[in-house]
Amino acid sequence: MADGGMQGEAIVPDAGQARQYRDALGRFATGVTLVTVAGPAGPMGFVANSFASLSLDPPLVLWSLARASRRFAAFAGARHYAIHVLGQDQAGFPARFGREGVGFDGLDWRANAEGVPVLDGTLARFECAQDATHEGGDHLIIVGRVLRLTLEEGEPLVFAKGRFGRFDG
Repeated sequence: MADGGMQGEAIVPDAGQARQYRDALGRFATGVTLVTVAGPAGPMGFVANSFASLSLDPPLVLWSLARASRRFAAFAGARHYAIHVLGQDQAGFPARFGREGVGFDGLDWRANAEGVPVLDGTLARFECAQDATHEGGDHLIIVGRVLRLTLEEGEPLVFAKGRFGRFDG
């Protein structure tokens, strides 16, 4: 088998099996989000696929942030942030907001009532106040209370097996 194990063979996810663990996680397709905050030197964005709904009443969502991220302090300490659900027409955003990307340079954005940079034209936007944080190994789990949301029509950007793409259904 190409991924180093026999099909159906149980693998213990330890440091020696990190690649198989990542490959197994990659089998779960997710949507792609852009989390934005007002950083110390201006607007900042972080692409995350760890977004999930948590509660309808009260309206809570969560996402997780890698402790190894050089932007960890700005995002972990943000009292307010926005989570943008990306559509296929935003397929360039992961590179734009990646480690060597241009971020908000040349992008049309505005600040919301809490000063958070927000973008129009994403499939959904959740404007949040940080509600809680929880330890999550090498990540910090961030829970947000949704203050406002927007909805747009379009096809979602999907991430699976280490690649961005589309859902064919």
